[in-house]
Amino acid sequence: MIARIVTCDEVIYQLPELLECSVCCTGGVPGDSFAATCVYTPDMAEAVHRAASFLIWEGDWLLLHGIVDEYVIEQSGRGRTVSFQGRGYICRLLDNESRSVTYQTADLHEILRNHVTPYGIPCQEIAAVKAAEAYTVSAGKSQWRVLADFCETYGGFLPRFARSGEMIAVPENGGRIFYIGNETTLLSLVKRGDHYDVLSEVVVVDKTRGVSYTVKNQDFIDRCGSRRRIVYTPGQSTWAAMRYTGEYQIARSKENEMEITVILPGLQRIDAADTVRIQRDDCGIYGEYRVAEVEHRLDDTGEKTLLTLKERI
Repeated sequence: MIARIVTCDEVIYQLPELLECSVCCTGGVPGDSFAATCVYTPDMAEAVHRAASFLIWEGDWLLLHGIVDEYVIEQSGRGRTVSFQGRGYICRLLDNESRSVTYQTADLHEILRNHVTPYGIPCQEIAAVKAAEAYTVSAGKSQWRVLADFCETYGGFLPRFARSGEMIAVPENGGRIFYIGNETTLLSLVKRGDHYDVLSEVVVVDKTRGVSYTVKNQDFIDRCGSRRRIVYTPGQSTWAAMRYTGEYQIARSKENEMEITVILPGLQRIDAADTVRIQRDDCGIYGEYRVAEVEHRLDDTGEKTLLTLKERI
């Protein structure tokens, strides 16, 4: 792996070959991140101090373009090294709050223009999403939350980030398919089921009109699950809005019900939101899963790829 830093005055500095590196990609919240270490020499001091962004490459493959949060220069038994840590470009939106504003007829282009592009984030893929009503942004919301709420409410999807730092504001299409079969070499495979936060039923109540709408998670109910939540909405909510609120609550509760973690040898070209198809007779695990997180790691044991897989909701 090799890396370059870009200073605050846009000077590009090529770093020595990396000794250790971890690149974690989620595409969204909690955000991409990286940690990298290389040999340090005194002539690097100014560039390291002024480092603003960080690019990590494996051959012609860009693993991540991120923002530098921290650097550490260290002299120890293994010599002089410098380490960098940082996050993907979503941090620009998470770290900055929006002012209160109400859009009467907002579309996604306007939301991006006001809440995303001012932070130097390009966006080439933009869905044709428009608010069906006035969209109000309350003070104190992060710019990411403004964008995410708009896309979820009126488009039914969450925007995400490419490894390059570019925004992708269209629904996921499942990405590429990666196969893990009986002959696939695995360093580790773990499946975990956690029912604690899964909702069996959501009752959406409009207190002004005195009406309610119930959405059930029948699969969980059939497995003897019972966890009901009551959600109160602003007055005069439409049936469609109430149904969406209930379905959204149940979908979010199911996200962490099942998780599979896989460790593969080498740096596998897999991205967050890709699809992994597992057919393993040795452990009885079959199905298609969404890549929620992918971590590429280089250390003294070699290169490996760690995948966190979840069911598509």
